[in-house]
Amino acid sequence: MKIFYDPKLKELARQLRNNSTKSEIRLWQRLKRNQMYGYDFHRQKPIDKFIVDFFCNKLQLAIECDGYSHQIVEVWEKDVKKTRRLNEMGIQVLRFSDYQIMNDLENVLRVIEDYILAYEANDFTPPLIPPC
Repeated sequence: MKIFYDPKLKELARQLRNNSTKSEIRLWQRLKRNQMYGYDFHRQKPIDKFIVDFFCNKLQLAIECDGYSHQIVEVWEKDVKKTRRLNEMGIQVLRFSDYQIMNDLENVLRVIEDYILAYEANDFTPPLIPPC
C-alpha cells in the first residue's frame, strides 16, 4: 500500500532517528533486519501528518514507544487522535510504554508476535495490550 505523508516531516523523522530514546533503540534491535518473522520494519516513518516510531507496511502495523510525557493529558489526547487517524487509514497501532520496553521486553515482543500470527491467520483483530 502506498503511504502518503507530509514532506515537511522527512527531516524531522531523520532527526528523530538520530536521537532515539533508549527504549526505541532497545526495541529496534529486535525489529530491524527482518528479525520479526521476516517482516520489514522502518524507524520514525512519516505517515499522513504524523511520524510513527516503527512501521511495517506489509502488516499495516505501527508501533509506538510512549515515554513519561505521554501521561500528560494534552499529549495523551494527541496520541488518541493519531491512533484514530491511523486506524481510519487501515493501520493498526500497538503502544508500549518505555517502562514496558525496558523492563519487560519479552512480553512486548510476544504481543507483536501475537499480532503477526493473527495477521497471518487472517484474523486482523489486534491483541489487547495491558495498560501502562
